[in-house]
Amino acid sequence: QVQLQESGPGLVKPSQTLSLSCTVSGGSVTTDYYYWSWIRQPPGKGLEWMGAIAYGGSTYYSPSLKSRTSISRDTAKNQFTLQLNSVTPEDTAAYYCAGWDAGSSTFGSWGQGTQVTVSS
Repeated sequence: QVQLQESGPGLVKPSQTLSLSCTVSGGSVTTDYYYWSWIRQPPGKGLEWMGAIAYGGSTYYSPSLKSRTSISRDTAKNQFTLQLNSVTPEDTAAYYCAGWDAGSSTFGSWGQGTQVTVSS
């Protein structure tokens, strides 16, 4: 069973870069047909897909966040990382990592989520 765990700072100052990592256990970031995603949920709002890195290393981003977002991976650590630049208080949200299984067209695994607050 694949398990995901987010890690990173809970507080980021405006204009700085938010950086979160997701460690994958029970699976691999190179597993065929898996897309490792970042999803966030601002307070009182719905889920927002931010982007993903595919099993082969290709990256995909939400058009609304593409200019500020970078997703990378470290295969040796079995981790993938989110960087969101130039954050504002509107980026305050619970951030989740999740694994999309293209074979079943489902998010087969989710991290527990981590709260990130953007504030000075």
